[in-house]
Amino acid sequence: MFGMSHESFLLLDAVITVIGLIVLITKFKLHPFIALIIAAAFLGLTSGMPIGTIIKAFQDGFGGVLGFVGIILALGTMLGKMMAESGGADQIAQTLIRAFGKERVQWAMMFAAFLVGIPLFFEIGFVLLIPLVFIVARRTGISIIKIGIPLLAGLSAVHGLVPPHPGPLLAIGVFGADIGKTILYGLIVALPTAIIAGPIYGTFISKYIPGHPNQELVDQLAREPHSSTLPSFSITLITVLLPVFLMLLKTFADIALPDGHFFRTWMDMIGHPISALLLALLLSLYTFGHRQGIGSKQILKLLDASLAPTAAIILIIGAGGGFKQMLVTSGVGDVIGHMAVSAQISPILLAWLVAAVIRVATGSATVATITGAGIVVPVVGMIPGVNRELLVLATGAGSLILSHVNDAGFWLVKQYFNMTVAETFKTWTAMETILSVVALGFIMLLSLVV
Repeated sequence: MFGMSHESFLLLDAVITVIGLIVLITKFKLHPFIALIIAAAFLGLTSGMPIGTIIKAFQDGFGGVLGFVGIILALGTMLGKMMAESGGADQIAQTLIRAFGKERVQWAMMFAAFLVGIPLFFEIGFVLLIPLVFIVARRTGISIIKIGIPLLAGLSAVHGLVPPHPGPLLAIGVFGADIGKTILYGLIVALPTAIIAGPIYGTFISKYIPGHPNQELVDQLAREPHSSTLPSFSITLITVLLPVFLMLLKTFADIALPDGHFFRTWMDMIGHPISALLLALLLSLYTFGHRQGIGSKQILKLLDASLAPTAAIILIIGAGGGFKQMLVTSGVGDVIGHMAVSAQISPILLAWLVAAVIRVATGSATVATITGAGIVVPVVGMIPGVNRELLVLATGAGSLILSHVNDAGFWLVKQYFNMTVAETFKTWTAMETILSVVALGFIMLLSLVV
């Protein structure tokens, strides 16, 4: 067509489609759910796919993603809501602050965010922990930036790199990676990355931008919690980390035990992400609910309320799964895969680059992860020995880079920390970029040994 080979036309078609997707989201402010459906339909029609195949491919991609990720998001959100309402997050933060002391309070905030952020969306974790930043800054007299940047780094690192967050979970499904190994590798990469981008960079930049919190927000949010009503640190930690422990135990059982072994068979069920999160949620109904004096009717209301904010996220992820399937079914993914093989580009670097470009253009880490994974997945079958778990991490790392004015998180941080746009670039945007680049470095190093 137009004097081009079929492969060249498919590649051009994909480029035009992705650019169109970006323009619809950024220029015309179209909701990503609608934009992804339009982009998928456009790609299917222009690539020459039969109408019936287009619809079926989108439905298969949509349902295939939500059949797993949708359940995980619902369970994880409920668990996070129970932790928030019970004060479990406050307990983790207060305990770490007492352990680290005033002079190392920024390290305590980073570790608190890292732990609390494992079962929570970034935005929920941020709103949950920002009062602690205000309280600690007021108690200690330390710069809000020095305390706040480590907290943001801890939340963002686990959000981009560690399941059960939606981005890594989605990429796991696309690449066919092992969730237990991804959690293990994700934690190995995320912790040192958060340390560099958080306490180390936060201490440096706070010398130039100390920050001045909005007094109205401080008065509204920085209320002293009643420590006696909080669940204990050990109970909170056991509840929050139970799904991670079960999924890791499943991975170790798969490695150490033969097929058909009794313990391995049971761990395959108990350590599945859905089972692990369900068990943690059931435990939280007691540890964060009844044990804290919250009645059954109130727990039901809390769980109902927790699901509403995730509806848009679930729909976007489903539409992204449909778009990904269109890339695969149309043959575009195979063309890109062959190009990557012939150009000898590292699949890990390719995954990071694609996700990074889409993240900068759209401002959405979720869209970047969905689209990036769909584009890169054909490479997995063409290059032997590609580590699928590291591809997941590379895609997640790329989706974190260079948050700027088209990202809701940019404005969230700006308003809460009462900064100018320029100051937000120097703090939040720089921190996110450091997270992305440093994580890529650690992933490349890890690829040498796994």
